[in-house]
Amino acid sequence: MRAGELAACRVRLEEFTSEVFAPLIRRDQREKGALYVRGLLLEGRRKSMQPMAERLGVDHQQLQQFMTSSTWPVQDVRARLAWRAVRAVRPQVWVVDDTGFPKDGRASAGVARQYSGTLGKVGNCQIGVSVHAASDTASCPLAWRLFLPQSWDGSDMAGRRKACRIPEDEHHRPKWRLALDMLDELAGIGLRPAALVADAGYGANADFRHGLEDRGLGYVLQVKGEMTAHREDAEPHQPTYGGLGPRPLPRYRTRPVSLREHVLTAGRQQGRSVVWRKGSKAALSSHFVLLRVRLAGRRPKPAEDGTIPLTWLIAQWPEGEDEPTKYWVSNLPAAIPAKDLVRLAKARWRIEHDYRELKTALGLDHFEGRSFTGWHRHVTLVTAAHLFLTEQRRTPKAPARA
Repeated sequence: MRAGELAACRVRLEEFTSEVFAPLIRRDQREKGALYVRGLLLEGRRKSMQPMAERLGVDHQQLQQFMTSSTWPVQDVRARLAWRAVRAVRPQVWVVDDTGFPKDGRASAGVARQYSGTLGKVGNCQIGVSVHAASDTASCPLAWRLFLPQSWDGSDMAGRRKACRIPEDEHHRPKWRLALDMLDELAGIGLRPAALVADAGYGANADFRHGLEDRGLGYVLQVKGEMTAHREDAEPHQPTYGGLGPRPLPRYRTRPVSLREHVLTAGRQQGRSVVWRKGSKAALSSHFVLLRVRLAGRRPKPAEDGTIPLTWLIAQWPEGEDEPTKYWVSNLPAAIPAKDLVRLAKARWRIEHDYRELKTALGLDHFEGRSFTGWHRHVTLVTAAHLFLTEQRRTPKAPARA
C-alpha cells in the first residue's frame, strides 16, 4: 500500500492491531507489533527489517529486538488471528499446504537442500507448512510451522541449532505430522474445519488420512492413481478357527487394484460433466467419474468385522484424454452431491493466491533472521497484514473515524 492509502485506513488498522496484539502485556511490544505490520503493508520491494525501518523512519534495531530477543507469546497472537480470519473468510474448507523459502546460505533455521514446489526442484531453502481457511471469495492462513529436515537432528548440528535458537524439544517431524499438530492446536482454541483438503503429498500418506479420521475430520485429498483399493462390493472372508492360538482376523481374498484401474474399468461413460466454480470469464468444468471403493494399501483400518470403510474416489477425466489426469479420495458422506465433492477437491486454488500475495506484496520470504522463533513471528505478522487486507476487501466501504 502507498503511504497515502495506509493513512486513509489508519484508524481501522489501529483498531485491528489493538485487538490482535491485546494478549501482549507490555505496551511497547504492542506498539512494535503494530509498527511491524505497518512496515509490511507499506509499499516497498524488500520487507526485511532494515528496509522496513527506513521506510517507517525508525531504528531497525527496534524491529530486530522485537522479533528475535523480546519475549512475547506468538501462540496467543496466532490464536487471535485464527479466530478473526474464520469470522472474515467464513470458510467452506480448510487447506493444508507447504511452500518454499529460497536461501543463499546455511545459517537460517531448517535450511537445507530439499525439494521445493516453489522452486520446482531441489534447492537450498526452508519449507513452511501452513493451514488456511478458504471460501470461493477469500482465504487466509490460520497457522504455520517451520519444517526441520532430519539432518537438523544430527549430533553435528548442535552448534547450528544453538545459533538458530531452536528449542530442545523441536526436532524433525514429517510435514503431515506438523499439519496434524496445527489442526490440534486450532481445535484447542475451538476451531475445526467443515472439511479439509490437501495435495497428493499429504493425501497419499495413510498416516495423515488416519490422523484426520481419528480426529473425526472430513476430507477430500488428492492422491496418486497407483494407490490401491477393493471394489465397493468386496467382502472380507473369515478363516475357520482351528482351536489353537488367537482367532484369525477377517481378510479380503480379492486382490486390490489401482485407483486408475478402477476408473478405467468403470469407463468414462460412467462419469458426468461437473461445474465447480464460476470463473471471471467462463464457468470452470470438466468430466468426472465418481466411484465408491475400499482403500487398501499398506495400512488399511478395517472395522472389527474386517470390513474396510467405503470411500469416495473422484477422478477427473477431461475430454480427449485416454485416462484420468487427477484423483482424489474422500471420507465425506455417501449422500453428498457430486458437485460439492468436486468443488471441495478443487478448492486448493485459493491457496496459491495466498502464497502469491504473501510473498510478492507482504514479504513472507524476506525474513533474514536466523532464529526459529523469529521465523514463526515473522510469518505470523505477515499473516496479520494479509488478514487486514482481506478484511478491507470484504468491507471496502467500512467507515473510518477521524
